[in-house]
Amino acid sequence: MLDAIRWDTDLIRRYDLAGPRYTSYPTAAQFDGQVGTFDLFHALRDSRKALRPLSLYVHVPFCANICYYCACNKVITKDRGRAQPYLQRLEQEIQLIACHLDPAQKVEQLHFGGGTPTFLSHDELRQLMAQLRKSFNLLDDDSGDYGIEIDPREADWSTMGLLRELGFNRVSIGLQDLDPAVQRAVNRLQSLEQTRAVIDAARTLQFRSINIDLIYGLPRQTPENFARTVDEVINLQPDRLSVFNYAHLPERFMPQRRINSDELPTPAQKLEILQGTIEQLTKAGYRYIGMDHFALPDDELAIAQEESTLQRNFQGYTTHGHCDLIGLGVSAISQIGDLYCQNSSDLNQYQNTLASAQLATSRGLLCNADDRLRRAVIQQLICTFSLEFAAIEHAFNIDFQGYFGELWPQLQGMADDGLIELDNERITVLPAGRLLVRSVCMVFDAYLEQHNRQRFSRVI
Repeated sequence: MLDAIRWDTDLIRRYDLAGPRYTSYPTAAQFDGQVGTFDLFHALRDSRKALRPLSLYVHVPFCANICYYCACNKVITKDRGRAQPYLQRLEQEIQLIACHLDPAQKVEQLHFGGGTPTFLSHDELRQLMAQLRKSFNLLDDDSGDYGIEIDPREADWSTMGLLRELGFNRVSIGLQDLDPAVQRAVNRLQSLEQTRAVIDAARTLQFRSINIDLIYGLPRQTPENFARTVDEVINLQPDRLSVFNYAHLPERFMPQRRINSDELPTPAQKLEILQGTIEQLTKAGYRYIGMDHFALPDDELAIAQEESTLQRNFQGYTTHGHCDLIGLGVSAISQIGDLYCQNSSDLNQYQNTLASAQLATSRGLLCNADDRLRRAVIQQLICTFSLEFAAIEHAFNIDFQGYFGELWPQLQGMADDGLIELDNERITVLPAGRLLVRSVCMVFDAYLEQHNRQRFSRVI
């Protein structure tokens, strides 16, 4: 079965390297300032000509409270009035982008992330969705995947009712850890009752899917107290779970400097926490999709993986990788054909640029032939745990072993270690290697040696 994992501590210790999460290849670390609005307009024109379906990501950066572990692009403020100037610029961006697309291009996927999207008032959420519906071809029959990230401290039944009315049918709920000592250490006090209330509302209002985010490796976590959190989460029965590895990078993310590093679990404890979590979730019927993600067997991600149609992009694992992804808002990333581009990550710069009727594109990358090839290889490995050489050879008109000949000793070493199975026709990631699939993907990353590995989190 695809979800089978075999825990091998020795293999994990040898291959637990720092590296990208491969929501794209090349990764955002490769983006530079040579890509600008002209490239974006060109890519939008190609998307319009091909009438490709769309996936929209909308970034709402505001949070009322700071979580010390957070590495997202956010603005901490109690002043709810800061949202309105941002929304005005966001609506300008929506209009500037939409006029280069065809109204026939359907929006199959929509996701609001942050920050805290429900920082916006009910009227502001209505205003934003009205602008999106006016500018893009949003589906009205509830068939799209329209999701939003929820902080249960910033949502109640009326908020959930509004979101359902506006067309959202998926929610992703930040929980992280239920232990009060851990919550105090990261400044996120959130009760089980708050979380359960939001989930009960989502089920009553017939949201199609519920995801819960957890983080392991936080200060004051132990295998025992995190196991209690996982038990409570299993009782909530989310359709999907994300169990992220906390990467302590205080030199890059200022809020993390408030975390006492002496209170972090040791590497051995982190492994024990992860191993226990996998055992608990597997016993409860969840399948390991890959890269920290678990899903129930009847979930669309699990089905897509079984059918080898699962894909991965800046929104994570998805069944909509065939769509052009349009990122809207500060720091948002778009992937349109072979173009990646990112908006300015500075809120003032983003708003000021749009105030002058210019898009806030600040950096990006245009994939070359080698990028496209390696992207396909990494995508296959990270989504299906296997790679058929013939399919790649046919798609890119290459001889696989000839093209990647210099990588063969590394791959053979992984095969000897029991990470993968390697022959002349395919690579298969074995059950002991599935937790380490990022390490297998790194072999095919042509840019990795150019980077300081400290930019990236470790695999486990």
